[in-house]
Order: sequence, then structure tokens, then C-alpha cells
Amino acid sequence: MEISLISTNPRPYFCSSTESLLFKRVKLPSWNSRTSQPLLGRPCSLFHKENLLKVKCIQKREIPVLEASSMDEVFDTLAERTLPTSAEASNPNAKHIVGLAGPPGSGKSTLAVEVTQRVNKLWPQKARSFDSQVKPPNVAIVIPMDGFHLYRSQLDAMENPEEAHARRGAPWTFDPMLLLSCLKNLRNQGSVYAPSFDHGIGDPIEDDIFVSLQHKVVIVEGNYLLFEGGVWKEISSMFDEKWFIDVDLDTAMQRVLRRHIATGKHPDVAQWRIDYNDRPNAELIMPSSKNADLVIKSIDFQR
Repeated sequence: MEISLISTNPRPYFCSSTESLLFKRVKLPSWNSRTSQPLLGRPCSLFHKENLLKVKCIQKREIPVLEASSMDEVFDTLAERTLPTSAEASNPNAKHIVGLAGPPGSGKSTLAVEVTQRVNKLWPQKARSFDSQVKPPNVAIVIPMDGFHLYRSQLDAMENPEEAHARRGAPWTFDPMLLLSCLKNLRNQGSVYAPSFDHGIGDPIEDDIFVSLQHKVVIVEGNYLLFEGGVWKEISSMFDEKWFIDVDLDTAMQRVLRRHIATGKHPDVAQWRIDYNDRPNAELIMPSSKNADLVIKSIDFQR
């Protein structure tokens, strides 16, 4: 798989009608989307010097594109980008909350878990400078939006239960107010219990994920985190940084099809679910990429 990283933050470089800036090396800061200010002390290690940084002029803004040769390189790069600084680690109230969105089959869960694992692996090397006698706790954790699905009993109570179950995964089959409350508590108190999702029983598990004061990097991953309407817009405003995984929809739907079949669905049933629910949801999600600070472009290829 080949990955390109595209930052959609406005940059201080502009294109004239006569200047070609399709390829240009630039040094860019990381940005805090909540304050529109650079993340002080958090260097933009996203752009390694050995990589060619391509710059496209789109609507008078330069969009830097970093091409990586493997998924592992992307995971490592994002982990370095989100690794807490010494100042953040020593601040008990510090939290860097990342909202990771994308359509079904884009690889959100995999990316969130892999980046989190790498941050936690890198952290002890930095934490040695604080206390060499104490093993530092993990500093990164994932909150999946799946835990904020409505319960099956709630779907049963809807006007059209059959339709509600068939469309599970659509925006109205989640509880965004609960998610918003969770994020506000995390921001205000520094710790929170969040629900997970049990795919075996098909329902959330309350208070299954504990985000503690020691967790400095929290990656929240889910389909609709960058939506603009209603409660979703307020949810989006809670993130320090917003990532979106852009993927060819046919490729994503093939991944989802394989996933449905692997869980025991008949191929015809799996395809019907994609046509009726998964693809419409994906098409609804894709435009929200414009609200991201960082777009991760996923492209499959054969080695």
C-alpha cells in the first residue's frame, strides 16, 4: 500500500499565476486546530528530509504531499509527529486529542492502533530522562467511535426497527451527544471512562476504556468526526488535530466486503449491505475531508 500525506492547513506560501510551484521543498510547522497556532515544542517530523515534498497550488494554497513507500513508514512518521514533548509530559492537564475520520474500509482502526503502539514504544526512550528507576506508563490510547453506537434495544424501539438495524452505521444510529459529553469530560477533567464495542454481541460495553491523566495522546477514530452539522460540528471542535483517510471507494468497499464475509455473512447478503448501507455512508463521509488538518491518501498497489 502506498500512502500520501496531504496537509490542508493554510500555509504562508502563495502561488502567482506565472509561478509554478508543483514541486518545492518547504519547512512547515505543526498546527493546533483549536487555536490556529503552531504547536510549540512539537516539531513537524512528518516531513523527513530524505523524502521529496511535493507542493501543489490549489485555490491559492500550497498543499504539501509526502509519499511514503510503506504503511510502516506512515505509522512511524505519525507516531513521531504525535509523541509528547517534555513540557506536555510534565503537565498533568496536557492532552493532545486527535480526531481520525474516514469512510468504512479506509483503515482508521488499524492506523489508530498502530500509531498508538508506536508512540508507547518510543515514549520510554524519552521518559528515561525523567526517572530512570520507574517504567513510564503508556501515554497514548485509542477511543473508537464504535462504542457510541446505539444499543440494539434502542434500534428496536424506533419507528422502523428493520430499517434501523439495516442502516446501522449511518449517523443517526450513533449517540453523538454521549460522545461529545465524553470528550468534554476528557478535556475538562483529564481522564474519562469511554465505551468500547463488542462485535460478538453487537452492542457497546459501558466504561470499558479508561483514559487516565497519564495518557497525553488520545486518538479518537470514527466515520463522522469531521461532520459539520449539529452536534457533530461541536464534536469536531474538540480535537487539537484532525486527520482524514482518503481512499478510493471501490477499494474501500472491497475491503468491507471481505470483512463482512469473514464474519460469516453470505456474499450476496454482504454485497447487499454494502450497496444499501456502507457505500451510501461512505459517500456521505467523503466531503468532510475538507475539514481535516491532515489528509492521508491511501492507494493500493501490488509489490
